[in-house]
Amino acid sequence: MNQNSLISIVVPVHNEEQNIPLIYKELAKVLTETRYDYEIIFVDDGSTDHSTEEMERLAAQDKRVKFLEFSRNFGKEIAISAGIKNAQGDAVIMIDADLQHPPRKILEFLKKWEEGAEVVIGVRNKSKSDGITKRVGSFFFYKIMAAIADTKITPQATDFRLIDRKVADEFNRFTEKNRITRGLIDWLGFRREYIHFDANERKHGKPQYNTIKLTKLAFCSFVSMSFLPLKLAGYLGIVIILISGPLGAFIFTQRFIINDPWGLQFSGPATLAVIILFLIGIVLMCLGMIALYIANIQTEVNDRPMYVVRKK
Repeated sequence: MNQNSLISIVVPVHNEEQNIPLIYKELAKVLTETRYDYEIIFVDDGSTDHSTEEMERLAAQDKRVKFLEFSRNFGKEIAISAGIKNAQGDAVIMIDADLQHPPRKILEFLKKWEEGAEVVIGVRNKSKSDGITKRVGSFFFYKIMAAIADTKITPQATDFRLIDRKVADEFNRFTEKNRITRGLIDWLGFRREYIHFDANERKHGKPQYNTIKLTKLAFCSFVSMSFLPLKLAGYLGIVIILISGPLGAFIFTQRFIINDPWGLQFSGPATLAVIILFLIGIVLMCLGMIALYIANIQTEVNDRPMYVVRKK
C-alpha cells in the first residue's frame, strides 16, 4: 500500500435521509485521518423518502461522494454488490448507513490491511438495539450454519468488512442473483483478520430488515451455502427403507407365515393407511426441499439483471 492508494466506502441506503449526512460526516472525519485518498459510494436501494436528494446534495459539494440510484428496491445484498462493482479503490469497505457500525473502526481495518490481510471482517460482540427475538434467531441461525454450511461461517460476522482489490475483482465474477454477500466473500477465502465491535444504537428511522426479511435471508443462506438440505432427501429415503423394510417384513411374517401368535391383529387397510400416510409426508417434505433448489435454478436461468441503475 502506498500513499496514493484509493479507499472505497460502500454504503447501502434504503430510507435513510436523516442518517446520510451523519454517516458522511463521520466517514469524512475518520478518512481524513488516514494517508489515503477515498471515495464514498452511496447505493440507494429504491428509497421512498428524500435519501436521493441528500446523496445528490453531498455529491454536488464533495467530488469524492458518488451514488447509484436503483429504479426500485432490489435488496441490501444487491446494493452492496452494485457498490463493490462500481468501486475503484485498492480496498473496499462496506458499512451500514444507520451508524450501528462504528466508523472509527475503519482505522483498525486499514491497519490490518496494511499488515497483509486481504479480508478484514467486523464481528459484532453485542448490539444495543437488538431485541430478544433477533438475538435468539441469530443464535440458532449461526448454530445451524456452522453444522451444515460447506464454508466456515464466523458467528456474528457482519457486512461491515474490508476487502482487497483482488478480492473485489473475484467477487465481481459471481453471477448468482440470490446471494449472501458475506457468505460469498467467506467462500472466496484469502487471508483474513477479524475486528470485534459493539454495535451502536440506530440513530434515526427503523431497521429495514424485519423478522420476515431476516427469515427469508436465513433460508436463502441455507440453500445457497449448503447442499445438505438436498442431500437430506436422500438420507431420509435411506432411513425410510431401513425402517419400512423390516416393518413390512415383520407384518407380513407375523400375519401370513406364523399366523399372528401374539394377537396383534394388523388389519390390511389400517397397515396400508399408516404406511401410505407416512410415506406421503416424507415425499412431500423432500419435494419441498428440492423445490428450494428448483427455485434457485429458475432464478438463474431467467438471467435477469441484478439491478437497474436510474442515475449514476
